[in-house]
Amino acid sequence: MSARAGSVSVEDLRQLLRGLEVFAGELPVFDPSEAPDTPAELFAEWLLAAVEAGVREPHAMTVSTAGADGNPTARTLILKGLGPDGWQFASDSGSVKARNLAERPYAALTFYWSPLARQIRVRGPVAPESPEDSAADFLARGAGARAEALLGRQSRPLADLAERDTAVKESLARLEAEPDLVAPGWTLHSLRPESVEFWQGDKERRHTRLTYVRSGEGWVKQLLWP
Repeated sequence: MSARAGSVSVEDLRQLLRGLEVFAGELPVFDPSEAPDTPAELFAEWLLAAVEAGVREPHAMTVSTAGADGNPTARTLILKGLGPDGWQFASDSGSVKARNLAERPYAALTFYWSPLARQIRVRGPVAPESPEDSAADFLARGAGARAEALLGRQSRPLADLAERDTAVKESLARLEAEPDLVAPGWTLHSLRPESVEFWQGDKERRHTRLTYVRSGEGWVKQLLWP
């Protein structure tokens, strides 16, 4: 009996994966010799290009962290901003990522815009922003997102979906009565990059990789082999 993954055999799945097209369509040209001096400038250029190209949720990114045991975890979050202190994202203090950051205050961010075959990788230390900035970020969220966050139960076991729906409904009612409520553990984080890599895919696998590495005097740019 052959091993199977669902209703598809392992071999059929392997062949399916090998047959899927990658880097389809017209891809943008990236000339690293014309890249700006800082990674934030190039990130803004690529993000705007992704928006103009109609990439869905171009501000979504994979945030990877690790706790004291060194085991990595990853999840997709929304980029909240790009300021003087770096790339920003938010989290409840009771979440796995927040606990990881308390134990090891470092993270990696990964953006991938498939239609453009572009990837950006950001690595560096993470620090919390002020309570005022965190509160402002929370209040800028939609009502449903605030209602869920007020529960403070992220990643805890859930008996059934009805329990979730009832709790969120009650939380929404609480918000209607007190619209300025802020979840006490809500925290806006900033990742201060030590390195930022820009990856432009190529149909012939002649990918272009440019990395910015922070030095004492600013940023140093370096090409990397694919």
